[in-house]
Amino acid sequence: MTASALLAIGDFSRATHMSVKMLRHYHQIGLLEPAEVDRTTGYRRYSTGQISTAQIIRRFRDLEMPLDDIRGVLTTTDINVRNALINAHLVRLESQLAQTKRAVDSLRELLEPGPVPRGGAVGYRKVEATTAAAITEIVDVADALVWHQGALAELYACLNAQGAHICGPAGGIFANELFTNERGQATVYVAFSGEVRPTGRLTKLVVPAAELATLVHAGAIHDIDLAYGTLASHVAQHAIAVDGPIREFYLVGPQDTPDETAWRTEVGWPVFHTIADA
Repeated sequence: MTASALLAIGDFSRATHMSVKMLRHYHQIGLLEPAEVDRTTGYRRYSTGQISTAQIIRRFRDLEMPLDDIRGVLTTTDINVRNALINAHLVRLESQLAQTKRAVDSLRELLEPGPVPRGGAVGYRKVEATTAAAITEIVDVADALVWHQGALAELYACLNAQGAHICGPAGGIFANELFTNERGQATVYVAFSGEVRPTGRLTKLVVPAAELATLVHAGAIHDIDLAYGTLASHVAQHAIAVDGPIREFYLVGPQDTPDETAWRTEVGWPVFHTIADA
């Protein structure tokens, strides 16, 4: 290799639009090592042939691909492995894009004047004590959605495997600490009749009776906070709130249809019911 084929780190930085700090970091982690390092001065020099590699790294980093995945793409000689790594990251990007779109849609809904709760008006009802199969754990609020989906799927799988008769929609009970402290007890349950053997995380639970102000949320539960806010405002103005966990009832959910727009979740806020039924 001739001297003319090498670039000092500053020139390589300008050629690739990578900062010197970033190039040094990539050298340290073995992602992009210089063609030569002067043992006396420590100066780094890069081959002009490394420019294309640096450009590939920069493109992938612009797309927030993890460094380990980039290393895998650059070092593998198996085209199938390389494509699998790239496709996996594309799937992650598509998922993030979908989440961003949902967040934008929710924000637009908040900005619309006089929003009407999707799903209907606030109601009141009393739920009786119910024997149910349940999964209860202490969870972090950041993990709550994934935990919720997995626990419900496990409940239905266990009950179906044991031939239990399911009585009505699944429900959830969420301790106040889950919201106030970002960590607290969460329970999902399914009422049943017959005999069920506790297995895995599944236990038997008597869900206590409660008086609730209710509101049905339409659609996926990622923006169910809109229903919570509407319900809280109504209770503050028109009912006597009591201590107790928030409840959810999954009238139509992923166990019924993969179409999120068809999902219906009834949120229940504990109250002391003083309004006579019509």
